[in-house]
Amino acid sequence: MDVKLNGCMKRLTGIALLSLVMSAATAAPETRLEYLSVDEINQRMGRGELTSATLVQHLLERIERLDKNGPAINAVIELNPDALAMAQAMDQERKGGYIRGPLHGVPVLLKDNIDTSDQMQTTAGSLAMVGQPAAKDAFIVQRLRVAGAVILGKTNLSEWAHFRDPEIPSGWSGRGGQTKNPHLLSGDPCGSSSGSAAAVAAGFAPLSVGTETAGSIICPASMNGVVGVKPTVGLLSRSGIIPVTHKLDTPGPMARTVREAALLLNVMTGDDPADPVPKPRELKGLDYTALLRSEALVGKRIGYPAKFDRSGLPLLGDPQFSNALERMQAAGATLIPVDLIDPLSERVEEAFQMGIKRDLPTYLATRTGLTARTLDELLSLNAASNDGYNQGTLLAAGAIAFGEQTYNQLWQNIQSENAAAIDRLLVTYELAAIVSDVESPAMNIVPLAGYPGIMVPTGMDDEGVPTSIFFFGPRWSEARLLVLAYGYEQIANARRTPGFKP
Repeated sequence: MDVKLNGCMKRLTGIALLSLVMSAATAAPETRLEYLSVDEINQRMGRGELTSATLVQHLLERIERLDKNGPAINAVIELNPDALAMAQAMDQERKGGYIRGPLHGVPVLLKDNIDTSDQMQTTAGSLAMVGQPAAKDAFIVQRLRVAGAVILGKTNLSEWAHFRDPEIPSGWSGRGGQTKNPHLLSGDPCGSSSGSAAAVAAGFAPLSVGTETAGSIICPASMNGVVGVKPTVGLLSRSGIIPVTHKLDTPGPMARTVREAALLLNVMTGDDPADPVPKPRELKGLDYTALLRSEALVGKRIGYPAKFDRSGLPLLGDPQFSNALERMQAAGATLIPVDLIDPLSERVEEAFQMGIKRDLPTYLATRTGLTARTLDELLSLNAASNDGYNQGTLLAAGAIAFGEQTYNQLWQNIQSENAAAIDRLLVTYELAAIVSDVESPAMNIVPLAGYPGIMVPTGMDDEGVPTSIFFFGPRWSEARLLVLAYGYEQIANARRTPGFKP
């Protein structure tokens, strides 16, 4: 499970050349193409100063220098051979006066468990899944293509979304190797959307898509210093995404700013007949950027962990979080200390294992031309791989007795008691939302409840690792959370560009 925070091309040679690459990567980064915001990209393209093809070529060269060589971040598991052609097609449309929207010609990276019907693989980082590409785009990929986004490639991940074996390091997969944190190369990139987060932080693409079952977006977003949105389960379609359990799985945006994450959320949201989840009527056609404003915190009642009131220790342990609280209060928020009590749900691992046994074979049946066509065949191939890692979670999933009624009751108990822990605070204290530090039980409770949350950078710790604040609230509250997160982001300006420190 990914609930814990602590958990191919030619190589360049020569120390002098490496030094040149490193200084080029860190000098005045915010003026370079790789760190342009989506709005800046659109403005430059609108003025004829930049084309999608130029931007894509620049990013491909940067990935060559810094992902496969130099610091070797290893965030991108595969590049899309069609990316330049897609970019050129979007440029031609723009020349003809046809602009599809804010993501027209904007490069996006996808986690390698999201189906694309092109030349790229979809493997969840597993060599056992290498073979014929998926026959159909995932629903969210269809939405991205219609919006004019350029699918730049696939990102590495913790193999099988960190559900192969708990001992496998965050960011490692048999197919992709080990992803590094671009801020501190020896640090934890966190999983399982480690590649998606590291790629955005390192300037390999302005936007990426991760997936989460239990912490796989919020954890890497925090550790890599980017914005990660974990939506309410069911807001975004899961069809065409390699599953763990449909009870908790969700894709989600990863970006450098809250507004960019909201733009990506806008595009990916839609009604998928293959994954129908009842949603409130008011969400249909909602523009998640519409209410973003810098004064959003004024008058909002926001809960925060009461431990920050009780002694100086949490203040010393996470001064950036304490500073974030001070900034929010100065911006007009009313901060309420609360105690979020972890219900410590029983049989969670069993519920995940049953989800794999139930949902993975259904997905595998949609793929042709793979060596592993069943869970048993996957287990056999992993056992023969000799990659040095076990597959304890997958073995347990294969062996567990499954019953649909038992499975549904398990998840009903887990989700309801975790949701109740959040709802009690929201109602009792009349809160717009709650914020937490990354050591809070919220890191477990929010995903298990199926509730939404947004991770936003707060700065850096003494070791040079990013720090973050986590905004969360009730089901379907993404719009409100984005507004609050945006309000904090504007006053804090806390995101930092990676320095690729050893």
